[in-house]
Amino acid sequence: MTRLTEDTIEPILSCNPIPMTLAPLDILIIVTFFALSIAIGIWVSKKGNKNSKDYFLAGGNMPWWLLGISMVATTFSTDTPNLVTDIVRQNGVSGNWGWWAFLLTGMLTVFVYARLWKKSGVMTDVEFYEIRYSGPEARFLRGFRALYLGVVFNVLIMASVSLAAIKIGGVLLDISPIQTVVIAGIVTVIYSSIGGLKGVIFTDFVQFFLSMGGAIAAAYISLNHPKVGGLSNLITHENVVDKLSFFPDFNDPSIYLGIFLIPILVQWWNVWYPGAEPGGGGYVAQRMLSAKNEEHAIKSVFFFNIAHYALRPWPWIIVAFCSLIVFPDLESLKIAFPNVQDKIGHDLAYPAMLTFLPVGIMGLVITSLIAAYMSTISTHLNWGASYIVQDFYKRFIKPEATDNESVWVGRLSTVVLMLLAMVFALLLESALDSFQILLQIGAGTGLIFILRWFWWRVNAMSEIVAMLVSFIIAVYFNLIHENIGFEEMQNYEILLISISVTTIAWLLTAFLTKPTDRKTLEAFVNRINPGGLGWRRVVDQMIDKPSDKPSNIPFAIIAMLASALMVYSLMISTGFFIYGNFIQGSLLLGLAIVCGFIVKNVWKKILIKEES
Repeated sequence: MTRLTEDTIEPILSCNPIPMTLAPLDILIIVTFFALSIAIGIWVSKKGNKNSKDYFLAGGNMPWWLLGISMVATTFSTDTPNLVTDIVRQNGVSGNWGWWAFLLTGMLTVFVYARLWKKSGVMTDVEFYEIRYSGPEARFLRGFRALYLGVVFNVLIMASVSLAAIKIGGVLLDISPIQTVVIAGIVTVIYSSIGGLKGVIFTDFVQFFLSMGGAIAAAYISLNHPKVGGLSNLITHENVVDKLSFFPDFNDPSIYLGIFLIPILVQWWNVWYPGAEPGGGGYVAQRMLSAKNEEHAIKSVFFFNIAHYALRPWPWIIVAFCSLIVFPDLESLKIAFPNVQDKIGHDLAYPAMLTFLPVGIMGLVITSLIAAYMSTISTHLNWGASYIVQDFYKRFIKPEATDNESVWVGRLSTVVLMLLAMVFALLLESALDSFQILLQIGAGTGLIFILRWFWWRVNAMSEIVAMLVSFIIAVYFNLIHENIGFEEMQNYEILLISISVTTIAWLLTAFLTKPTDRKTLEAFVNRINPGGLGWRRVVDQMIDKPSDKPSNIPFAIIAMLASALMVYSLMISTGFFIYGNFIQGSLLLGLAIVCGFIVKNVWKKILIKEES
């Protein structure tokens, strides 16, 4: 097996495959990281994890900076650079608005929902159902969502992440898909099962810096590829120039509707997607619930959103641009890497570009990708296990389970979830396909996750219907629609149909079914007091009014919009600087600074009003 050097580059450029192996230094870097991850898990397990709160919420006393970095590391998955590469190669930079739009969701969580989640005092976000709703439907919803999200949805996400690991293993190491998922999963299961959430968070801290360092190194080496010839040649190359725009062509509705308009106007608030749930939720809620207090919960999510959108995308985008020159089409990838023929897609171009890395840098970058994989998988394993233990096993199977027993059930659940993800990963083909499927399954449910905090009329049956209808629609369009003779529809068209039908269905359900009982509603208001017109009817009839002041929603919305504009300005200004457009970059950087001052002043006003 031969390492790619300048002397051996031309064969791969002519699409002749060249297998690779790792040098001793590369192997040493990888093994050292594995050992460190396991050591952290063992150290944390000896320090605590004696009860469920330790194991699933890290004791509930984590600082904001550690939680923020952990969330950034978690969302920096192995499949993320592959997904971004897939998007850029097919739709250009502007295609990323499909996930950039979720920044609005994230900032809504920062200024509205972070404090509400911390006030709730729940162990998991699924436990929320039984403090907000009443009756057997609330119990069903908690148990079903625990298994649906913790097992089914969670396994699909982890399988998508493992698919990226399969492609990287096949391209860089010439190993089979089965070998890849087994090797990649074993270490992750070991440290995440024994260390719990605290072990995951501490390991994430190391993984964040490794992942960022590896991404930057990959971008630098890709820019210096002989066919790329540096940044100035890259952005003027004929394969790249039509991919540079931050926004799609607004003269073509078939392009700008799906790529930009639908995501920025509709998708962010009406589609449930892991890590960007409207109203907070999932592992983001888990991190907020693990914070020392409300202030740390808010700061952690704020830092996460800045880093996730403004700091990380550009190294991936640069590699994607370079890949358009080195591997301009799928055929060149097929010929260059025959050992992954059944997994060929545009997302394969990212690991393909990594085959040109030199000794040492190769080890660092592969370790960074392993770190990205492990940080995401470990979080999803602990998150899914928390649902299984807290919201199903202890709630419905064995309420009297001891803390020690609960921790061991959590560890067993971790192993089982990893095995299921490994099996399902072998059935997937494309990171972008997986992303679209997840969006379709969650389409139409986002609004209910926002309004359930602020409108008393939302009930458990509303959520059950929303979940059921959105799932049926996703199954129909993915498995039935074209098979019965209808023409293929665009993803954004399917998304709009799903959102419309699902929203109508759950709104009708809310008005036509029995509302949550008054005692539960009053207890919820006294516990959290979210405020707003949607609770006025309940509060006006309460004998014991809530003691805490409600959240200041108008100011929170202003802070949310200003912070989103700040991050978007930072993100796009970075792109302009990379393109060499320093005037535009400087203007947007100035706008970002102004928005930052607005956010700071508005937040001060919120705190003053709540304290007065």
